[in-house]
Amino acid sequence: MIYCVKTIAGFAMLKKSEIHELIRLLEECYPEPVCALEYGKDYEFLFAARLSAQCTDARVNLVTPVLYKRYPTLESLAGAELSELENIIHSCGFFRAKARDITAAAAMLLSEFQGRVPDTMEDLLRLPGVGRKTANLMLGDIHNKPAVVVDTHCIRLSNRIGLVKTREPEKIETALRKILPPELSSDFCHRLVLHGRAVCSAGNPACGGCCIFGLCARVGV
Repeated sequence: MIYCVKTIAGFAMLKKSEIHELIRLLEECYPEPVCALEYGKDYEFLFAARLSAQCTDARVNLVTPVLYKRYPTLESLAGAELSELENIIHSCGFFRAKARDITAAAAMLLSEFQGRVPDTMEDLLRLPGVGRKTANLMLGDIHNKPAVVVDTHCIRLSNRIGLVKTREPEKIETALRKILPPELSSDFCHRLVLHGRAVCSAGNPACGGCCIFGLCARVGV
């Protein structure tokens, strides 16, 4: 069945019943919506997310065990020699900026947040190298708060499915917050990532094996 997609003020909107069905189908396909980044401590997740910018989660997961073995505490990260830190994270790309952000953020966590990852958007955005995507990831995965993580998969799939008609991350976040149940929003975004990797790739989406094929605006294209 092909559904009609209405465009309102720049946003392509599915019917409310269709959105609920979309959520249900993705829950069936991906029952464990977890982030692929591996970590032990909350701040390790924060820095892994910083390293993942313009880099694959798989690559970050190879680097972080080495990183946290060399710097096992926030204090050691805050006092790290930049050249040595850069060498460890070099393969993640943009290593100079990422090294500066990690050491500065570690120092700020210690001086202003008692060594804990903040639980508000405002405080998270104060940390060096943290934008709304990473902040939402921390809010959803660490603090279990409603969050909408807009990454490349979310941008691509939200537009293809017909949830939005914009590629601007903040507009997508705003639109998804309006149509997704808050308690399901974080998991929904994780499921979009899993679906984007497994089925709905950027270059050659496998529409024939897609569990949400009948709800996708792309069907009518």
